[in-house]
Amino acid sequence: MKLFKKIILGSAILLSITIIVYFVYFNPTRDIVSPKNIENLKNVELIEWNSDGLFAVFVDPKDIIIINEKQIPMKATFQLKPDLSDTYSEIGVYDKKNKPLFIIPVYTASAYSKNGFYDFYNGKCDTCLTTKIISIDELGEQSSANAVKILKLLGYDSITDIELDKNPNILSKYDKIIVLHNEYVTKNLFNAITSHPNVIYLYPNALYAEISTNFVDNTISLIRGHGYPNENIANGFDWEFENTHPYEYDKECDNWEFYDIPNGKMLNCYPEQKIWQDENFLKALKEL
Repeated sequence: MKLFKKIILGSAILLSITIIVYFVYFNPTRDIVSPKNIENLKNVELIEWNSDGLFAVFVDPKDIIIINEKQIPMKATFQLKPDLSDTYSEIGVYDKKNKPLFIIPVYTASAYSKNGFYDFYNGKCDTCLTTKIISIDELGEQSSANAVKILKLLGYDSITDIELDKNPNILSKYDKIIVLHNEYVTKNLFNAITSHPNVIYLYPNALYAEISTNFVDNTISLIRGHGYPNENIANGFDWEFENTHPYEYDKECDNWEFYDIPNGKMLNCYPEQKIWQDENFLKALKEL
């Protein structure tokens, strides 16, 4: 009987080893789930969008929409082209002593996310006046995703609005500040930005609504603006240089122009698609 039990136990162990060996070395799905191939699967949908442009552009076909009979990639991955190094020298900021700083609008991305403020505005959620702060990797068209990628490629310094909110004095270290579509900001951020002497407001509709933050819960809450708490309230800070209408809705930017305000310059269109296609636009931004 003991011998029989040993034989059964030995057979079970041998079978287990055989199964493990098969799934590790011979299972046809092994290569599909390996770390290398997981990364490949992430990129399998990406196609090259335009090989003749200023940057190499790769997109997921699912992120392409039609605007005015033109195909527009709402999300894209950009790469520098080795043969355009001279061009990048002209439009990039590779002087370490005089780099401008641009502000990444994570708060705004959070406001536009699922269960965010726009679900409240659209009557889908009564409790979405407070929403989670999302990851910087989740930026979209509404939060200047293209501009963030392009300006980083061209050597600009960057800081998230979260980091700046905690340390607004960092702005004093930079001669030029670039505000993207930082639509939702705290009073702290609003004061820091509007008191700096040289700010480029690269997107209209910036500094539009006031929020508060709770870093313990990792949330933001809408305080004032965008028709809240009164539908007659547009800009939450009653900012006299508010430039949302009509500029936010010009997304082709064919007649782009920077105009003066007391603490810098504003752009008269929404440049999310212009910024990765127009060399003259990027050169003008650098020279402001």
